[in-house]
Amino acid sequence: MGGDMIIAAQSGGSGAFNLLLLLAIPLVFYFLLIRPQSKRRKEQLQMQNAIEPGVQVLTTSGIRATVVDVDDDGVVLEIADGVEVRFVKQAVMQIIKDEEAEDLDDDNEEDEDGDDDRVDLAKSDDAEDEGAEDEDGKADETAEADEPESEPKGRSKVKATGKSGA
Repeated sequence: MGGDMIIAAQSGGSGAFNLLLLLAIPLVFYFLLIRPQSKRRKEQLQMQNAIEPGVQVLTTSGIRATVVDVDDDGVVLEIADGVEVRFVKQAVMQIIKDEEAEDLDDDNEEDEDGDDDRVDLAKSDDAEDEGAEDEDGKADETAEADEPESEPKGRSKVKATGKSGA
């Protein structure tokens, strides 16, 4: 039994390697996880402190808005004409540059004007006649004329006209 311990002591002589490995793991964690996260946090704080009225921003919930007022810990954002909402500064994810905002607005205008891309999902008379027969070749008389046809509804827009009382 004493001979086994001597063999184990001779083969485990890489104490320096174990020490190096023990020191390398925290360094890897620091450079791959902790340092980049703290760097992003500093950049985010600088961006949030640089917010000023009139700037286009994007919140963490995906709302694009214009900054109206800046307080110590909060901002007042205008999300539509006459609709102002108060957020904490941490809710601002990024400041949108003017070129990006104009590109996004151009895309929205094309979507609103582009009715040519619509697909008509209304049933045609031919499709109703084919679907009205069952496997015997007889027409299904109960479902034909009892129900009125439903028409597809167009796009509707809601416009905010004033501030709410709340």
